[in-house]
Amino acid sequence: MIKAIYRKYNLNFKNPSGTSRGILRTKETWFIILDENDKTGIGETGLFRGLSIDDVPNYESKLSWVCQNINLGLNTLLKECSEYPSIQFGLEQAFLSLKSKNRFELFPSQFTKGEKSIPINGLVWMGEKEFMKNQIKEKLTSGFSCIKMKIGAIDFDAEIELLKSIRKEFSSKEIELRVDANGAFSPKNALDKLQRLSALEIHSIEQPIKQGQVHEMAELCSKTPLPIALDEELIGVYSNEKKQELLATIKPQYIILKPSLIGGFAGSKEWIKFAEHNKCDWWITSALESNIGLSAIAQFTHTLQNHLPQGLGTGSLFTNNFTSPLEVKNGTLRYNPVLNWNFNLT
Repeated sequence: MIKAIYRKYNLNFKNPSGTSRGILRTKETWFIILDENDKTGIGETGLFRGLSIDDVPNYESKLSWVCQNINLGLNTLLKECSEYPSIQFGLEQAFLSLKSKNRFELFPSQFTKGEKSIPINGLVWMGEKEFMKNQIKEKLTSGFSCIKMKIGAIDFDAEIELLKSIRKEFSSKEIELRVDANGAFSPKNALDKLQRLSALEIHSIEQPIKQGQVHEMAELCSKTPLPIALDEELIGVYSNEKKQELLATIKPQYIILKPSLIGGFAGSKEWIKFAEHNKCDWWITSALESNIGLSAIAQFTHTLQNHLPQGLGTGSLFTNNFTSPLEVKNGTLRYNPVLNWNFNLT
């Protein structure tokens, strides 16, 4: 018999982090902890307030129900949690963790042996121009060759100037620039803004307009001068039929997969299958999980052998993250097996 409990944990940002949705100072997360025959399994259910489709009043009661009914087994529980993608992700991790020799090593590979690394983008948060400029300098000196900049919170002209300042020093062959608008543009002005961005040889833009405007997004993707990546657009799309329909209608150039928000490993694999059918490329991004969830996503990502830079560099954002073998070096995420985990919720 498996016993299960859940625990809440608040992650504190080292620096308040700006997005087009506002300033983030803390990130609430939850853990499912399994116990069977003196073995422990851990999974993080990375709820993201204001973004997750399962940010609902009965979230904690659903977690409680899952723990009380844990012996129904993983497949049944995943079906019962079809509208709780973050809980699905936590369950997948917890059951893999329980079965593994090392509870933190869910997908043993050359990555977890420390022999291979994953290329990642350096994330630049929104804020005052000088703050963003300093972050860009820091990422460049740290060896990143791909930088992702969140835009849409300050004056667009100021953001264009920041991007221009990078392009003056580094060509698109030297530094790949991605931008993430988090839906900040309106359908009326989006194309004009995309044209200004394309002059700076931007690799791609994530979610230029708010999700749910399917026909407007489809039109934008058909006319865009630079590749568009769907991100929030994938949240809350549950059935395979709806996933296929969405990608066939919008025809994006990329999709971005956040396992906590789209149903974990299984949900990510479904989206990848439909994306590839529609000749659409993809990459994987964390959604501000602790190192528990981040490590699980990184290990999973390595198994997929996607060679684009992934969005997995968020582990160092928090003051009270768990000590882990994850290290960011020269624009890559590595797993150093010499380093130990310290998972302590107190």
